[in-house]
Amino acid sequence: MEGFFAFFAAVIIVSASGVMAPGPLFASTIASGTRQKLAGLKIAIGHTIIELPLVLGIGLGALSLETFPQFRGIIAALGAASIFGFSILQIRSTIRNMPIKNTRHGPYLTGILLTGLNPFFLVWWFSIGIKLISDAMLLWSIWGILIMFAIHIWMDFVWLGFVSALSSKGTKILSAKSYKIFMIGINGVMIYFGVSFVLDVL
Repeated sequence: MEGFFAFFAAVIIVSASGVMAPGPLFASTIASGTRQKLAGLKIAIGHTIIELPLVLGIGLGALSLETFPQFRGIIAALGAASIFGFSILQIRSTIRNMPIKNTRHGPYLTGILLTGLNPFFLVWWFSIGIKLISDAMLLWSIWGILIMFAIHIWMDFVWLGFVSALSSKGTKILSAKSYKIFMIGINGVMIYFGVSFVLDVL
């Protein structure tokens, strides 16, 4: 039992470096939260759809950087393209005061795309995260992967849910002009992350 609590603490501390780090998922949650209070939870679900198979694949040895060395460049290009598209649509709708279509399913898709096409997220799991996976498997064999993931994933839901809820309250405080500036600024940050994806590979 002592080993479990020590591992639990390690996963929480290490996971915080990835969960709470500023990035495209964080920025998109702020932007989506201004339209939907529960957007963060939906984005977290989309995030989980990508993260769970990835973690299982790494734990079972089916995925490794060596099997697909070119993946980072391809993912960076696709990730940058998705971020640019997302940001341009957000800025356009903000300036024209038009809601983005398919907002009901938008946060889920945002979570999927900005997770699966984020090279920094993938590198985190193939470097820092792989230590957590291997430690979990040493303690509980194959079940350790799921135990570790359960300890990790709740942080994504709490953090992203909190961010979007806080963002939704901000719309009641901001004036129409301030809201536009805020949204353009947030999506400007998103574009910065897209550019950084490309520059990191180059």
